[in-house]
Amino acid sequence: MMLVYFVLLILHLFSSSCDGYFINDTNNYVGHPNLSKLDVDLIEFPLNLEYMEAEYFLWGSFGHGLDKFAPELADGGPKPIGVRIAKLSPLIRDVIAQFGYQEVGHVRAIKDTVRGFPRPLLNLSRESFATVMNDAFGHPLEPLFDPYANDINYLLASYVIPYVGLTGYVGANPKLHSPTAKRLVAGLLGVESGQDAVLRALLYERGRENVEPYGITVTEFTNQISELRNKLGRHGIKDEGLRVKPKIGAEGSIRGNILAGDKYSLSYDRTPEEILRIVYGSGQESKPGGFYPNGAEGRIAKSYL
Repeated sequence: MMLVYFVLLILHLFSSSCDGYFINDTNNYVGHPNLSKLDVDLIEFPLNLEYMEAEYFLWGSFGHGLDKFAPELADGGPKPIGVRIAKLSPLIRDVIAQFGYQEVGHVRAIKDTVRGFPRPLLNLSRESFATVMNDAFGHPLEPLFDPYANDINYLLASYVIPYVGLTGYVGANPKLHSPTAKRLVAGLLGVESGQDAVLRALLYERGRENVEPYGITVTEFTNQISELRNKLGRHGIKDEGLRVKPKIGAEGSIRGNILAGDKYSLSYDRTPEEILRIVYGSGQESKPGGFYPNGAEGRIAKSYL
């Protein structure tokens, strides 16, 4: 009898905790009432990066962003600062155009699942990317790095973006509860990983070439950008350039590093806090700046401001 009472008590406590754990108001979800609060937060947070990627890739390839392609997704958010069409070869423009449309789909998928938020203010100017490159090398590059100047510059600037979102999805995945959330994040992660792989492959092919007029190789640029992200994230090595010491490469046996991975060649993970430290460029999740002058949106990001 005591055993039955104990089991019923446990079930009652579990049921009570679940009642508070699941969201049941339409301000937080769109059509999925069984998403937990944590699921909603973890799905909503990467919308910040998906907005940034959509604007950067659409503008870089077409010269227009969400306000033309899908204004309902921008939801009245402020227009990005300094973004513009890039001087790209036909092949690279085609690749980036595909990325742009993919990112529209990502924003739509997230906002079809959770209510999300309007596009945050994004600084995608030449000066914003130049600051990243200056910080990566520890001194100002002369002349100012221009991400929109040519294929190589644009690809290097692109190297800065999708991988950060990729690690965020890897970090979020084990924390999710509902099949809906897990399916969405798995789908987003698959395409973000593909974008990162394409960018790395294109850069790897030209890894020994100098980025003009700096006399620094493409590979060295990727290595320095990755080191900067490790430094800003403040949580060890979760980023690797295109060439590494053999002990860091796959199976501790090779310098070529076309894909980044840990000692098992598994993708690294990052928390929202680590991601904010990187995209703000400040190394602090509570200090906005960089690509997000006013800070990122959503409950997780706002909790640090």
